[in-house]
Formats: sequence, C-alpha cells, structure tokens
Amino acid sequence: MGRKLKRCSGVADMEEFMEIECSLQIEGCRNQNWSFFVTQAWIIWNQRNTVVHGGNMKEPGWLNWRAAEYLDEHKKAQDNLMITGTAASRLVWQAPPPMEYKLNFDAAVFTDLQCSGFGAIIRNANGEVMAGMSAKGPYVHRSEEAEVMACRKAIEFSMEAGFDRLIIEGDSLNVINSLSDSAENRSLLGHIYDDVKCQLREMHVLSFSWVKRCGNMVAHSLAKHIRNLNDDMYWNEDTPPRFVP
Repeated sequence: MGRKLKRCSGVADMEEFMEIECSLQIEGCRNQNWSFFVTQAWIIWNQRNTVVHGGNMKEPGWLNWRAAEYLDEHKKAQDNLMITGTAASRLVWQAPPPMEYKLNFDAAVFTDLQCSGFGAIIRNANGEVMAGMSAKGPYVHRSEEAEVMACRKAIEFSMEAGFDRLIIEGDSLNVINSLSDSAENRSLLGHIYDDVKCQLREMHVLSFSWVKRCGNMVAHSLAKHIRNLNDDMYWNEDTPPRFVP
C-alpha cells in the first residue's frame, strides 16, 4: 500500500495509526466487516498500552467478543438517539401539511356513569378548528375497544362534516397499528376494525399517525367533556368551548 508500518513506541504514535486507518480507502470495505476490523485494531492498540503500563494481557478470544460487543453497544446507542428524536416529536400536536386536515380522536370510559365518551377534532395546517365532537358511547371494559369505537364515530362525524381527505391521529398505538395493517384483524375487536376499514374505503386517508396523550389533549378533553352533557355536541368551523385557545 506504499506505507511502511513502524513499531509503536508511545502514545504519540496513535496519530500515525489514525493516518494509516484513514488511508485504507479500499473500495467495498466500508461495511460491517470494515467496522469490525477497525474496532479490533483499536482494541489491540488499547491492549498494547495496558501491557506497556503494567496491566495484564486479555485472552485472545476476548478480542473478537469485545469488538462485537462494542459495535452492538454503538448501534443500540444510535438507535436510542433516533427513538428519542422521534418520541420528542410525538409529545406535542403537529399541524398537517398545507391544504390538508388532521383528525384527532380519543375515548374516555366512565365506570360510575356506565358509559364512554368519544372526542374528535379536525384542524387545518394553521391549527384552526374546522369541526369538533363530544359524543356518548356504550360502556366497555377495555380501553382499546373504547378507542376503536371512538375512531369509528370520529370518521363517521368527519364524513358528515364534509372532510373525506384526512390524516388520522390517535394516542392508542394498538388502534393505529391495526388500522394501518391491511391484514385481517382476528382479535375479539375484529368486527369493529372491519367496520372502520369499511368506512375508510369511502375516504382518502393520507396517513395514520400515533401521538402520545400529551399531544392529543384536545380530543381527550372533548371525550371527557361528555360527562357534563346530556346530549352529544358537534361544532362546525367553531372552537369547542374551553378546550382550544
């Protein structure tokens, strides 16, 4: 390769080692094998320093194990950074793209009243309220059942209000994943999911989006608001009282 490797005699020679590493621009080697090789070289260098300063030499088999472990730790750290960034974007409500609308839905279950509440709100790219809903539903024991029923009611409301092109967002990951999946849902709630997917055939859904509860608080508050109402309430191009600034 046109470069003579010299005997390492001290810490200062690490700079020369890095120069050699950077010069190994062998086509096709910048992959997992290349990363493994560089990691092994780095560990060998550290082992050499350990022995020079009075430490013990590790077993030869430890080299490969430690290199693989280090690369795995690095990958997990990078994955965690990506997850953290994604999760941060789900903590607050995000406006849809220009000229599009987003439907947020949620459910609340009231054991004392033996009923559930469904909340929904449609907003544009400026965050302006296009329509909103607080409706009462039957009492159910499972939160997922309440959520998918709230979604069904919210879609029905959206279509009646004239919005058939939407981003649909909720804070139930199970519901969002099930609706995004084209496969048949064979759970006990499968018939409800079938109803929702049948409704969706009459709409143009841009995407399904999951958001944490703190990014879905308006829909959640509307779902809880039904506790204070005798009848269902609907808003069209108006702000539901107390919920949206």
